[in-house]
Amino acid sequence: MLNATPASLGYRWPAEWEPHAATWLAWPRKPETWPGKFAPIPAVWTRLVRTLAQFEPVHILAGGEGVMAQARSLVGGLSNVTLHDIATNDVWTRDHGAMFLSGRDSLPPALVDWEYNAWGGKYPPFDLDNAVPGHMARLTGRRCFTPGIILEGGAVDGNGSGTVLTTEPCLLNPNRNPQLSKPEVERFLVDFCCAKKILWLGGGIAGDDTDGHIDELARFVGPTTVVAALEEDPKDENYEPLQDNYRRLLAMSDAQGRPLEVVTIPMPRPLFHNDTRLPACYMNFYIANGVVIVPQFGDAADRVAIETLGRLFPTRQIRGLDAVDLVWGLGAFHCITQQQPA
Repeated sequence: MLNATPASLGYRWPAEWEPHAATWLAWPRKPETWPGKFAPIPAVWTRLVRTLAQFEPVHILAGGEGVMAQARSLVGGLSNVTLHDIATNDVWTRDHGAMFLSGRDSLPPALVDWEYNAWGGKYPPFDLDNAVPGHMARLTGRRCFTPGIILEGGAVDGNGSGTVLTTEPCLLNPNRNPQLSKPEVERFLVDFCCAKKILWLGGGIAGDDTDGHIDELARFVGPTTVVAALEEDPKDENYEPLQDNYRRLLAMSDAQGRPLEVVTIPMPRPLFHNDTRLPACYMNFYIANGVVIVPQFGDAADRVAIETLGRLFPTRQIRGLDAVDLVWGLGAFHCITQQQPA
C-alpha cells in the first residue's frame, strides 16, 4: 500500500508498562551536558544498567574507542547487556531514539523514525542522534516508518489503547515544525502514534529545556489512570502551570470515553545549578519488566513518590535511584531510556 501509515495498517503504540523485549540507552560521552559535573555520570549509568539488566535485556549505543572501553569496563561483563559500536551526540535516547510499534501477527515488527533537532536546535550538533532510529531499525530488523517531522519521545505519552497525552508549548512550538497547524500535528499523531484521541496539557516546569515535555508533567500508569506532578507551594513558579494541568486532566476522558483517574505526586523542593533551576521531578520514572525506576533527589517527597508508584504498580519492584547528578544535565531516567516492546 503506497504511503500507508502505521495506523492504517493496524499497528499500535504499546504502553510502557506492557512487556518489553529490551531497553535501549546511549552511553554518556559529552561533558558539556553536565558542566563541571561529568565525573560521577558513568556511575549513574552503571547503577541504572545493573538494575535494568536484572529484569530485561539492555542495549547500549557506545560508539567510539574511549566510550566503548569505558562502557565495556563498567557494564560490558553483565549478562543481559549488549554494547553497540554506534556513536551518538548525546544520551537522550527517549527523544532521539526510535518509537517502537506493535501490530497483529501478520504485520512485521515496526518502528517510527521521527526527525530530531535537539529541542528546537538548542544543542548542536545532533546529526548522529538523528540517525539513531535508522541504526535501531537495522539492528532489530524492523520495518521503519519515516513521518518526516520533528517529534521527541519525551513529548508524548500513551496508554496503549489510542489515547495520547502531550503538551501545547512543545508540539506547537515554532522551533519544531513551524509549517504545521495544530490539526496537522494531530494528524501525524493519529497516523504514526496510532492515536484515537489526543489530550493536550499546558505549561512545563521551570528549568525544563524541552519546552514542556509530558514526561516531566504527567504519565499514564494504566489505561485510564494518570499520575501527575503537583506543586503545593502557591509561591513556587511551578504552582500555577501544574495546577492548570491538573484541572485539565480532571476534565479529560480517554479514547473510549472513560474519565481519567488522576493521582498526584508532589514536586521535590527546588534544586539549582548555579542560579539555574533544574527540572527535578518524579514524573521521569521508567517502567520496565518487573520494576519501576524512580528518580530520587534527597527530598522528603522521595518516599511519597516511591509509595505512590508502589500502589500503582503492585506487581513490580519500585527502585529509587539517586538522580541529583543526572538532573544536572536537565533530564532523568525516562529521558535516557527507550523501551522496545516484546
